[in-house]
Amino acid sequence: MLTEDGKHLYVSYDEYHSLIEKLAIKIHQSGWQFDTILCLARGGMRPGDILSRIFDKPLAIMSTSSYRADAGTTQGELDIARFITTPKGEIAGKVLLVDDLADTGHTLNAVIHQLKNNYRPITELRSAVIWTKGVSTFQCDYSVELLPTNPWIHQPFESYDSLTPAQLLAKWKV
Repeated sequence: MLTEDGKHLYVSYDEYHSLIEKLAIKIHQSGWQFDTILCLARGGMRPGDILSRIFDKPLAIMSTSSYRADAGTTQGELDIARFITTPKGEIAGKVLLVDDLADTGHTLNAVIHQLKNNYRPITELRSAVIWTKGVSTFQCDYSVELLPTNPWIHQPFESYDSLTPAQLLAKWKV
């Protein structure tokens, strides 16, 4: 649900999963066949996992991080892993790059630059996200929602960003 001022978007688990299913439909309807899904951890892990199951394709993972401070609400310097975790040796062929959103576009631009320069066995690369913000400098191949007001997206699992083991112990009285 988008707030009246357009500054916050609150997403339930049901809405989140529906959006991933709509993303799968867009990819399928394009007719593009790919060999591997490469998700960007952490945001792209949940969509990547679901798409991997729907398309029955191996899931590779590349870790990136820029939102670490203030329970994941403040963007800092972008870190991109040097290695990709994949179940089948080296990542190669046609690759679908998956993340949750194109925010500023900085992460996706940097990752694609790194992949094109350092992973020659990739013959074709396309990108898929759930949301694209209006300020994004990156244009994804597949996206479900364009957010022209650039709201902060409150995803359903974000409560875990500030949850501690001690709080879980208290909650479950273990």
